[in-house]
Amino acid sequence: MEYSDFYAAFQPDSVECQILQGRLDSGLNVCNEVCDRWADDPARVALYHFDPDGRQTQLTFQELSCQASRFANYLTQQGVVKGSRVAGLLPRSPELLVVILGTLKVGAVYQPLFTAFGSGAIEYRLQQAGTQLIVTDAANYPKLLDVSGCPPVLCVNPDAGQSVMAFDQALAGQSDSFEPVLVTGNDPFLQMFTSGTVGKSKGVAVPVRALLSFYLYMKFAIDLQPQDRYWNVADPGWAYGLYYAVIGPLLMGHATHFNQQGFTPESTYQMIRQFNITNLAAAPTAYRLLMANDHLLPQGESMGLRVASSAGEPLNPEVIHWVSKRLGCPVMDHYGQTETGMTCCNFHALSHPQRVGSMGYSMPGHRVVALDESFNEIGEGEVGQLAVDVEQSPLFFFDGYTWAEKNPFQGRYYLTGDMVFSHGDGGFSFTGRDDDIITTAGYRVGPADIESTLLEHPSVAESGVVGKPDPERGSVIKAFVVLKTGYDAVDSLKDELQSLVRKRLSTHAFPREIEFVAELPKTPSGKIQRFILRQLAAEPS
Repeated sequence: MEYSDFYAAFQPDSVECQILQGRLDSGLNVCNEVCDRWADDPARVALYHFDPDGRQTQLTFQELSCQASRFANYLTQQGVVKGSRVAGLLPRSPELLVVILGTLKVGAVYQPLFTAFGSGAIEYRLQQAGTQLIVTDAANYPKLLDVSGCPPVLCVNPDAGQSVMAFDQALAGQSDSFEPVLVTGNDPFLQMFTSGTVGKSKGVAVPVRALLSFYLYMKFAIDLQPQDRYWNVADPGWAYGLYYAVIGPLLMGHATHFNQQGFTPESTYQMIRQFNITNLAAAPTAYRLLMANDHLLPQGESMGLRVASSAGEPLNPEVIHWVSKRLGCPVMDHYGQTETGMTCCNFHALSHPQRVGSMGYSMPGHRVVALDESFNEIGEGEVGQLAVDVEQSPLFFFDGYTWAEKNPFQGRYYLTGDMVFSHGDGGFSFTGRDDDIITTAGYRVGPADIESTLLEHPSVAESGVVGKPDPERGSVIKAFVVLKTGYDAVDSLKDELQSLVRKRLSTHAFPREIEFVAELPKTPSGKIQRFILRQLAAEPS
């Protein structure tokens, strides 16, 4: 199907009638929509799971529905009601799904907590949200001992000496029957927080009507088909994992996959082989790591992948070519934010012009544009800030930050803070965050192109590019480069990299300084923290 034809004819109301049993205006229950409705078939699997020891387990929709009801009954006894926040500080385990769906069954709001958070980050989020209960495991429970005003805690398999209620004990005496609490489209069902690379994280309460957008992303961008084995590598402690590794596939009655082992190239290939994964989604960090360890994948092996998707940061052209060549499938770049979900995509299931390194086209139900500094829409060949035309985006669901921490709206537009190049046909390519753009000798340079070009060199595993203050040029371009194993950080290699960028891009866009580093600073979700690199670049030599 042609993207342009589908986009022009798209009707949001038809999606609601097609995918939801309830109605957004009169009431539905999210747990029913993503789990209970599929539980009539006792053999229908909701989760395939790799535990920390490499054992394979699974959980059916019927089993998940019963466990969610038991947790819902426990929550009701604890005074949790519609709108209450319930947090999960858990790894990718079956218990995580039970906590999410049990919370949604009572009409409460699920709040994810990334397991790499320290006690300070946890405390801030719990206090902001007024969280009423938190579920964790033995490994993460000690962090809560340092959390001021910590709410009541349940612990999955607590260690001896941990004086806390055990999760299985709390559910043991509960009924596996529960009447789901109805909510409407504007009620929140997820309490997110932005990644907070600068300043405090901002609250994002995701309303129930976001289910329609989640479905469209799974259906047309991911192209999730009934016969697929789908694995989204992202951690459900973050938006991409929670939205599209949990809610999205389950909404379609499709099984998801969790790998509780730490992410390594070896464990990734093992997971793909053992579960016969055909549809893969991951952050660019994951694909870059696989490419940097290309030697681990035997030459000529067919991984069986049909399609792959990426989100979180732009995919470098070199990574796109590597995935096609070595994993044997196309990989599509998708763009979104915690606030908005996915809004701009290359679609596996829709036909449209393909541009290597482009973020693609507006999601159906959204009108994505680019604006100049006066907030006017720009034309072909220009660079501007990516924005969503809220008035013409019926499936746009972000109403503003939960505690009004910031106003991201300008008139009819939601401003993303990301700078893009407009191709003039509704397609865009990422050039950098607004505060990532480097002005050097009067030129505005985005870091993405330079980073992509550096990655073309066989020695480079990752790179981060920022501006360094300079009295003559305003800024000079500095690149922080992580080398692959087997390459030495020598001056001659710096010369090679500079020549490569100068040849590929331009004389004003090459990095005048290159510093080799062991690793790049990143957010817990894997995005490069360029503000830290800018701080390092500004320090006296």
